[in-house]
Amino acid sequence: MPEVLLAFYQMMQSDLQAAGRPLQSFTARGPLLRRPAIEIYAFQYAPMLTFLWGLTPRVADVVGRALLPTYAYFRAYQQGDVCRVHSDRQACEHSLSLTIAYGDDQPWPLSVATERTDVPLPTVSEDFGTQPYASVAMQPGDGVLYQGTHHRHGRLDANPNSWSAHLFLHWVEKDGRYRDQAFDRPAQVRAVQAR
Repeated sequence: MPEVLLAFYQMMQSDLQAAGRPLQSFTARGPLLRRPAIEIYAFQYAPMLTFLWGLTPRVADVVGRALLPTYAYFRAYQQGDVCRVHSDRQACEHSLSLTIAYGDDQPWPLSVATERTDVPLPTVSEDFGTQPYASVAMQPGDGVLYQGTHHRHGRLDANPNSWSAHLFLHWVEKDGRYRDQAFDRPAQVRAVQAR
């Protein structure tokens, strides 16, 4: 899997550069980050949608539920970055966080709350407070599959690498309470326009 993710990343860089849109032109700032980061959404780079949709049957098998894809995005972090602790929105009922590559090959842990919440919590914080959590030191090619709406998560430690590249893929249950979030392109367009 590391080779596939790295090939995808290199192809995305090359394709966007050839189209006159280098990665640096996708810089965004949001409440989860302390400073801007490169973010590219699947509707901005169509092969990412193919990746999301192609993984849907396999992820559905793993979680034991029929799933529909919602959205995917790529993010590149810089050295010292963190991702504040948060719950994902409804479109992220099932989330897969993939590590593509690290600039200095230093594992950077993803932390996920071990207690499930029934509804997404609207708060963003620097840590989990008293809520118990577990951390996974991710290597390139590693993925963590979790319910993003029901388990708060983030990266508490500062990124030890000069840069790191990640892909985030999201689904909802086909017959679940968030099924209206499937194929989430309108929300992605609004998010990008709001920046």
